[in-house]
Parts: sequence; structure tokens; C-alpha cells
Amino acid sequence: MADGDGLGEAATAMASPPAPAPGLSPPLGWRERLRAGLAGTGASLWFVVGLGLLYALRVPLRLCENLAAVTVFLNSLTPKFYVALTGTSSLISGLIFIFEWWYFHKHGTSFIEQVSVSHLRPLMGGTEGSIAEPGSPSSSRESETSRQNLSECKVWRNPLNLFRGAEYRRYTWVTGKEPLTYYDMNLSAQDHQTFFTCDTDFLRPSDTVMQKAWRERNPPARIKAAYQALELNNDCDTAYVLLAEEEATTIVDAERLFKQALKAGETIYRRSQQCQHQSPQHEAQLRRDTNVLVYIKRRLAMCARKLGRIREAVKIMRDLMKEFPPLTMLNIHENLLESLLELQAYADVQAVLAKYDDISLPKSAAICYTAALLKTRTVSDKFSPETASRRGLSTAEINAVEAIHRAVEFNPHVPKYLLEMKSLILPPEHILKRGDSEAIAYAFFHLQHWKRIEGALNLLQCTWEGTFRMIPYPLEKGHLFYPYPSCTETADRELLPPFHHVSVYPKKELPFFIHFTAGLCSSTAMIALLTHQFPEIMGVFAKANTIEKVGWESRAGSTIHDLDDAKKLHLSERARFIGKRALHATNI
Repeated sequence: MADGDGLGEAATAMASPPAPAPGLSPPLGWRERLRAGLAGTGASLWFVVGLGLLYALRVPLRLCENLAAVTVFLNSLTPKFYVALTGTSSLISGLIFIFEWWYFHKHGTSFIEQVSVSHLRPLMGGTEGSIAEPGSPSSSRESETSRQNLSECKVWRNPLNLFRGAEYRRYTWVTGKEPLTYYDMNLSAQDHQTFFTCDTDFLRPSDTVMQKAWRERNPPARIKAAYQALELNNDCDTAYVLLAEEEATTIVDAERLFKQALKAGETIYRRSQQCQHQSPQHEAQLRRDTNVLVYIKRRLAMCARKLGRIREAVKIMRDLMKEFPPLTMLNIHENLLESLLELQAYADVQAVLAKYDDISLPKSAAICYTAALLKTRTVSDKFSPETASRRGLSTAEINAVEAIHRAVEFNPHVPKYLLEMKSLILPPEHILKRGDSEAIAYAFFHLQHWKRIEGALNLLQCTWEGTFRMIPYPLEKGHLFYPYPSCTETADRELLPPFHHVSVYPKKELPFFIHFTAGLCSSTAMIALLTHQFPEIMGVFAKANTIEKVGWESRAGSTIHDLDDAKKLHLSERARFIGKRALHATNI
């Protein structure tokens, strides 16, 4: 998967034209300069046009008479009107504030700001300046950033996901809460259809039934379909897989069903190997049977790990990685790392990290934090903050701190779970790299390994916050990794159950409109209270301000009328004088 992504990016880079040198931009044409100038002066121009139109229509609109009528109306109002007015304003602004607060905590943005950007900005002409030409450097940078964010926010299958029947359902029975979201289960259904079905399923009736079962949303209907498939074919491996995952209520029952699936899966796999070169359909069937066999062996290894047979689990995982090396996308090495840490085989853990902690492979919290744990293990038992501040850090301690900083930069949510500053929940079936879901999945299985090493959590607690002093803010670029993606919060809210408080990095500040609506609600509530307690004084104050404002506008209007009357009088006097001169000339 990683190789495919890398080849795709390389092909895209080779096909794209060479980018211009940084710091240089193509010269703007006269159309672009004219458009930029009009966009800058558009608001001022509309304001001046509005004022001129209002002045020209002052007489037809009878502004002075209307202002006088408003004055008479306001003088006739009682204090009860002002109490009702301020109270209603306070109620409306309070409701807007509550809605803004709820929307921000649910979606991470302001509703008013989002509507303004989405609908009002195009009307104001704001999108024209932000649209770049297809070949411009800005558009190239934006497309590169979008491709990077797309790869960073990709959802991965949790390599240590729990069993639905034996673990997730038992949690629901005890707490009454659903640990899995619909989005997470829908992704799992898509994975099952990808791994466990192919185009030749119609040739076998049992596989046809199982193809429908993987698409079924209702768990009892899926289990019923699995039994129907076993009635048609007692060696249907995918039917045993579904029963082991969803019907078995204990790990022992799940292991028993997976062993039956393994027996049937090996027979089907050998049969597919013999026919793989006959047609493309047989090759697709072999890929499907390979995926089923690898999945069964992996889940058997996880059952052995949960039942305490750790060395058996390690042997199964090592054999899987040797027999099927191309399937690195399943991240079986993360299962192996956790089992080796349980055995305290730290040399073997270091050997696995040396193979998979490579710059060309995708990173994970398990790899970064396990590398930090191994370096912390060598110095944590003797580490003391007072001694380190007095004599300085040794070389081994510097390496351990740098490894912790590297891990925290990759996923800043993990330390709060390892230090038990946040409560853990059951991990989801899918995780987001560098997100809160990955942090939960890692801490759920690896917290015991950190506690087993003396002083490891103490060193983590003393040093993990120092990572944020090295990361540029506001995350324009990373220190050791790519900049932290901004889409993790949205994806984590879809993957994690609603009763969990999602960890957000970096912590977002409250939007302006939440402060604005809170201040508006508080001020109108205070005015309503004062108006209710002192109605006469507030009524007189409101009327005085209104009369003063209207009187000023009336005086301004009367001044304009006086100027018009003086102009008319001057014209009439001039006309009378011209008439007298004409009469005198006639008499002569």
C-alpha cells in the first residue's frame, strides 16, 4: 500500500511540469491588476453610492416627516415595552450563543463563520481573488498540500482490534453503551467484502450466501446467513470466521471456531493454488483465499496472546511474516511487537524496529513509542529531574528524550493516556494515524509495558511537553515529520463513540462569534434587568437618547430645507429685479 502510494506520487511528479523557482511569481496582466483594484475599492464605492442615493431621495421618501413620526411613537411607549424588548433580545442572543457553543464542540468551527465564508463571501467577490490559475505556483502548492492531507487522514484497519462477540458485545452488556460507531462498522463491512469475496463466488452456493451476509447490517441476520452457508457447505471457512467474530462470547469459543476455519481454509487454499494459472478468475479466487487464510492465522495468534500462550502467538506471527511478506499493509509486525514486549524480549523488539522503523515505510504510534520505550528503558531507573538539572543530561538520556519528542510529535495524544490524565475506552476497529483513535488503540495495549519498566512514565511525564517548543506554530511545518494534519478531529469524531471526549491538537481557540454572542447576551440581559428594576429611569434615558438623535437629524433636515428656501428667495428677488429693469427699458 505504501509502495503503491509512493509510485503514484512519483508518477505525478514526473508528469507535472517543472515548478518555478521559489520566491518568483509570473507578472500580472492588466486584467488581473484591474480586477484586484476593483476588488479593493468595491466596498467603498458601494458605500458612497448608497449615501448619494439616500441624499437624492430624501424628499420623495419624506425622511423628516417619518423621523418626526418616529419621535412621537417613541414618546408614547411605556417602560413595559422596553422590558419586553430587552428581555426578548437577551433570550434570542442567549439561544444563538448556546447553539454556537454546541456547534463548535461538535464540529470544531463556528456556524456563523462557516455560513459567512460559504455563502456571503462569494456574494462579496471574495472567491475571485482566491482562485488561482491552474498552472500557477499557488495552485501547485495547494494541490500538493491536499494530496498530503489526504494521505495523512487515511483510515487504517486497527491491527489489534478486539472481537465483536467476545469483547465489544460484553462491554455493551455491562455498560449499556455501544463502543463502535456506525461509521466504524461500515468500514469493517467494506473490508470484509474486499478481503472475503471475489467475482467467482457465484460458482459456490455457500460463498454466494456469505457474500450477502457480509453486506447485511443486522448482526443476527449475518449469523443466520453463516449457518445457512454451513448447511450448504460444511467447509465454508468464511462462515466460521463470521461466527467466531460475532457469535462467540468468549475467546475460547472464538479460538475453537477459528481452528475449524483454519482447517477448511487450508484445504481451499491448496485447491486454489493448483488452479491459479487457468484464468484471471482463478487468480482472483486465490487472492481471496490467501486473504482469508492470513486473517484466520492472525486471529488465532491473537487468541493465543489473549489466553496467555504468548510464545505460540509469536511463532504464528513470525511464520505469517515469512510466508506472506507482501502483506505488510496488514501491519502484523505491530502484533508481534506487542507480544514480544509482553515476553520482555527487548532484543527481538529492537530487531523488528530496525526492519520496520524505516523512512520509506509509513510510521505508526506503536513504532515511534516502542522505539522511545526501548531508549527510555536504559536510563529511566536512575533518572531524576533534580539530578539532571544539576549535572545536565548524559548522552543516553539525551537520546531517550529525543526519542520521546519524536514520538510525541508523531502523535501528541498518546502521553495523556499513558500518564492516565484521560480515561481509556475500548479501541475502535479502525484508527487514524496521528489521531486520537490511534492513541487510544496504542495505550490500551501498551500501557502495561510502560508501567513494567521502572521510571519510564516518570521520564515521559518530565519531558513530553517539551516537544511543543520545537514544533513551529501554527503547525506550518513539522520538525521531524510532516505538519500535523488538520483533518484528524473530524475523522476521530466519526470513529470514536459519542460518550468519549475527543482529544484535539492543537487546542482550538473559541471563535469570535461565540465571544460576541456571549457579550451580546450578557449586555442585553443586564439592560433587561435594569429596565425591570428601574423602569422610569431607563425609560427616560431611552427617550432622551432617541429624542436627541432624532432632534439632531431633524435639525440637519431643517437646515437643508432652510438652505433650499434661501436659494428660492434669492432666485425670486433676482427675477423681480430683472423684471423691473425690463419695465423701465420699455417706458423709455
